[in-house]
Amino acid sequence: MASNRLRPASWFGTVAPAFAHRNYRIYVAGNAVGLTGTWLQRVSVGWLAWTLTHSGAWLGIMSMAEFFPVVFLSPLAGVLADRRNQVSVIRTTQVVGGLQASLLALLVYTDAISIESLFALTLLLGITNSFAQPSRLALISNLVDRAALPSALAINSIVFNSARFIGPAIAGVVIAHASVGAAFALNAATYLIFFTAMTSLRHVAALSGGAVRNVLKASAEAYLYVSRHPGIAPMLLLFTVTTIGTRGYVELFPGFADDVFGRGAAGLSVLVSTVGLGAICGGAWMLLRPGLTGLTGLVLGNTLVISLAILAFTATDQFYLALPFVFIAGAAMVITGVGAQTLIQASVEPQMRGRVMALYGMIFRAGPALGAVLMGSLSGRFGLRLPLAVGALISVAVCSLTWARQRRVAPLLESELPAGRPANTAGKSAP
Repeated sequence: MASNRLRPASWFGTVAPAFAHRNYRIYVAGNAVGLTGTWLQRVSVGWLAWTLTHSGAWLGIMSMAEFFPVVFLSPLAGVLADRRNQVSVIRTTQVVGGLQASLLALLVYTDAISIESLFALTLLLGITNSFAQPSRLALISNLVDRAALPSALAINSIVFNSARFIGPAIAGVVIAHASVGAAFALNAATYLIFFTAMTSLRHVAALSGGAVRNVLKASAEAYLYVSRHPGIAPMLLLFTVTTIGTRGYVELFPGFADDVFGRGAAGLSVLVSTVGLGAICGGAWMLLRPGLTGLTGLVLGNTLVISLAILAFTATDQFYLALPFVFIAGAAMVITGVGAQTLIQASVEPQMRGRVMALYGMIFRAGPALGAVLMGSLSGRFGLRLPLAVGALISVAVCSLTWARQRRVAPLLESELPAGRPANTAGKSAP
């Protein structure tokens, strides 16, 4: 069974099952470079938007432009991930993303950038990433076997959050010593590297979602499947609320760095890098416990930790006092993200995986964006700290209510049965 096969005595033994797969090694290497560029640009866009407007509302709007298109496009993107070769979908989006980053660099270098054009290009990137994300999420389980899936997802999270640490650090140096335009140009180069890695993958087959059907009908089938799944449904409902209430706080960091802490671009880089450093630690810890048993309780507990850490972050205007809470939130976010994704991927039927992961991706991309817009809009009247504190308090309440259902939900998500078995039988062989 998966849990027995995934209890190695050493760190190397933990990562070995995933890295034994050639395609996964290539994907991780290219993805590490691509994600570093993504975080470099994300920080640069936030700082550029702040310097152009000094508006918390615009920070939220930029977050919406990047993340909210997934709400409308996830049905189509999920169906594409199930019907088409996921590698081809990702390659296409890398080309579009590289062109977007290049155009941003050109506009900044020629002083033709405006908040409207920045919004338009960020929206283009949001649309592109909305198509890419379900394929990227579903691709992992297509590059490794089921036994290696928990470690593969944990490694993927460490890569993502290492980029969250490295990318902002690079952005801070590049912006300070060169320009925002140079940061965008550097990001454009990372798209080329990731595209090259994707062309090196071999024999990655598309998972068929069945006969060709209407896209909306196929998506509705997936949503109905999720709503009836006694384990996945409550997990996604919890994260719908908590992502809106807490996870959008990173998008507000430019305002916090400048207005609350008075630290400017350097402070922004430190804040985002601290989240990333905490996330790396959380991901490394998850890598050392790849089994499914106990994962549901771990996800719920760390969702509560996120909320409490962010509440503490809003309670101070002292920069160095706030950093430990940012670190804790970053670690807990990765633990919950890796844990939830592992549980869902292990529970969902293969032919539904792309569409279900599209719904998962929609929640984790659109939720923070919606929260950032709400809190950014309210910041003009109440400041940045109070709206975020209210969101964290709501999340604490929801976590507490969900905790009571843990014993019923856990066996349905932590079953050792193969993912292809029907969801309504998963609980019968649960440990």
